Amino acid sequence: MTATESPTDPTAPAPASTAPANSRGRVILASLVGTTIEFYDFYAYATAAVLVFPILFFPTGNDTTALLSSFAVFGAAMVARPIGAIVFGHFGDTHGRKATLVASLLTMGIATFLIGLLPTHEQIGWFAALLLLVLRLAQGFALGGEWSGAALVATENAPTGKRAWYGTFPQLGAPIGFIIANGVFLAINLLAPSREWFLEWGWRVPFLFSAVMVVIGLWVRLKLVESSTFTKAAERGAIRKLPLGTAFRHNWREMILGTFIMLATYVLFYLMTNFTLSYGTKAADLETASAAAQAAAEASGQPFDPDAFAAAFYPGLGFTYPDFVTMQIIGVVFFGLFTLLSGPIADAIGRRRLLIWVTAAIIVFGLTFNLFLLPQLDPKFTGALVQAFLVFGFLLMGATFGPMGAILPELFPTNVRYTGSAVAYNVSSILGAAVAPLIAVALWAAADGQPWPVGIYLSAMGVLTLVALLISKETKDVDYDDAGVGAREQLAEAETEVASL
Repeated sequence: MTATESPTDPTAPAPASTAPANSRGRVILASLVGTTIEFYDFYAYATAAVLVFPILFFPTGNDTTALLSSFAVFGAAMVARPIGAIVFGHFGDTHGRKATLVASLLTMGIATFLIGLLPTHEQIGWFAALLLLVLRLAQGFALGGEWSGAALVATENAPTGKRAWYGTFPQLGAPIGFIIANGVFLAINLLAPSREWFLEWGWRVPFLFSAVMVVIGLWVRLKLVESSTFTKAAERGAIRKLPLGTAFRHNWREMILGTFIMLATYVLFYLMTNFTLSYGTKAADLETASAAAQAAAEASGQPFDPDAFAAAFYPGLGFTYPDFVTMQIIGVVFFGLFTLLSGPIADAIGRRRLLIWVTAAIIVFGLTFNLFLLPQLDPKFTGALVQAFLVFGFLLMGATFGPMGAILPELFPTNVRYTGSAVAYNVSSILGAAVAPLIAVALWAAADGQPWPVGIYLSAMGVLTLVALLISKETKDVDYDDAGVGAREQLAEAETEVASL
């Protein structure tokens, strides 16, 4: 419409959308509530994978083998995540972000709710573990499409110069989901009349409770409308029938860089949640551990071999579950604070510069595991060191996780942004999160309870991320309305047309 045309002229062309139709509050709430629910569901499983599932679904008679089996199923979801990224990314880049976000949330919610209804090994044998694996794969499949959609809703609706800040709101779902999930588990654990009741019924409550949260999340997301960024791309004819193929042809370098940029974040994330919970609550001496394992075996009706248990035993810190989870929740508060703080900083100085400094700090942090996590003569001193470790670790987690909501989507044009960022994010989950719990437990056991090899592993992954960041370019000022029809793609299409003549 020209300056001389009246806005009410019926013959004038319809004006193109130039601003997001979603209000700031709606954008923030929709991107935050969905990821909060998704991470709540994932944390609920992660907690049960340490406390409950080794006993109820993997009663091997060996403490280490049962824990590794439980973590293997936990990690299996990471394998399903790239598949979810491809499927949800395809629909997100071809049909829009809104419907895809609703579908991913619904899939995650149903799978989580059904986990709360599963029979155990005592009731149906190893078929119980198979059902758990299937539902865990469904969780991973759904989360594969959730994160990128939420990040795109936030950043594609962000005001100029505030993409990183808006991108922190879906990231904030991780610490909030952790606090809610572990808070529910902690309350149930404290209120449970007996350990037997907790093993039979109490652990199911957090999974069943997720249904309430899913309903709230669906209500919020159904009120969203598509961002002007995606609408403009559609109007320009930039939408591709096969965005995955387009991304692999024209943005393969960005997908590789994004995968390794996210790697250290994922490893740190699961070490600070899963590994520390295992290490912190595992008994510090054989006698205590053997008595607890025997009681758990009797409660689940399984045989117990004390000699086999003693041969496979390696020590932890011996904190009670309520005490250690409370310490973790204190640390996660810093996770949330630094997630929010990282956004304005990344908008001011750039995502790459901030992440280079934070990744260097993660590398150094990995070298301090023995300093913070070895038992001391004074239990109070041990507790103080472990609490400091959790605060530092989660602080770094917030500082590295916050900018990811902006930097990964910014690597890609609009027509492959959902697919490209989702694939990078979730392939990194295989290289980082899927194997991190398994590698950490194996290194911990091989070192007879020493945590330092786990820290070295974190530092090594940090080096890989640092290299990826040094190779990459700053994305702070990229054109987010780039629909993906640039010279490189046009040249490829022209070559295809010529070849077909």
